[in-house]
Amino acid sequence: MFNVRVLNHETIESILDMQQVIEGVEKVYTLKAESRAEVFPMVFHEFERGVADMDIKSGHLKDADIFGLKLVSWYGDNPKQQLPALIGTTLVFDSATGKPIGLLSADYITGMRTGAAAAIGAKVLARKNSKTLLMVGTGHISIFAIAATLMTMDHIKTVKVYDPMDKMCAERLVGHAKEKLEQAFLAKLEQNTSMYESIKRKFDVSFEVVEDLESATGVSDIILTATPSRKPMIMAAWVKPGTHFSCIGSDMSGKQEIDEKIFGTARIFVDDVEQAIHVGETEMAINTGTITKADIIAEIGCVMTGDVKGRQSDTDITVFDTTGIALQDLMTAKLALDIAEEKNMGTIVDL
Repeated sequence: MFNVRVLNHETIESILDMQQVIEGVEKVYTLKAESRAEVFPMVFHEFERGVADMDIKSGHLKDADIFGLKLVSWYGDNPKQQLPALIGTTLVFDSATGKPIGLLSADYITGMRTGAAAAIGAKVLARKNSKTLLMVGTGHISIFAIAATLMTMDHIKTVKVYDPMDKMCAERLVGHAKEKLEQAFLAKLEQNTSMYESIKRKFDVSFEVVEDLESATGVSDIILTATPSRKPMIMAAWVKPGTHFSCIGSDMSGKQEIDEKIFGTARIFVDDVEQAIHVGETEMAINTGTITKADIIAEIGCVMTGDVKGRQSDTDITVFDTTGIALQDLMTAKLALDIAEEKNMGTIVDL
């Protein structure tokens, strides 16, 4: 009755490039700021605390005529069965008729849109002359966040990498970072000579393993955090004036990556206010009384539309708390579906 295009991980990886995704996520933020897109309440359930859980994020992109959801499950014991711990699926529907139009693997899309979000936070809020980037966390999201930030910032010279659990993970990432960046992100731009050369220059940076997080924090201009931490790793006293944080690890109540005292002196921006105060990095700052909801300056889309001022001076500390919203997934999924249709890729299923 309905023709639904199904895209697996490999197909999506082959057709999406980061520059397109960055532009798509930027569009999402501005549409949300202009009330042309809507985020629905998140659903979260723990089957067994610390062992297995799932969450559903959903929303409506009015301008793109789509709505849909992403369901992600986490089963910590899956690797023992040679299965990924994180499994995600995105469903896209036509908002004019309600008919399903796409079923997509969510893994690669999540990496791309999350990395793009972190980079957009830096692009909008960090000092334009920022030279040192600190990546805290070396999991699946880290290489996406590094790639997107290098692509959006013009003056990064050094990327520092810290893993809170295992220094060897940081060493492995640093050892293969340039190779991964070139294979996963640069190769897709070979048909666009000018963009290829521009991004190639931006990827030509120095990578360093961090052993002392305090010292690395003190010399970093942009800090990206992407860990499952439930206690702060970066303390307020370590942070120099002018630092920008894009916090992407806290996507569940109780998670925390940076000292809540940082919020007391920072200009705070989020992707979705209600989600951020309940499951974001902002949650702990509010729960401890360090800030109130009123201290959140705005959603980042309002800065992008020019309705709200982002950074006001070179000494401002800025925080972008991005908990991840379904609109990012839907816009990226629509981009993948459109390209797949044009190239006749994926599998058509008659539902």
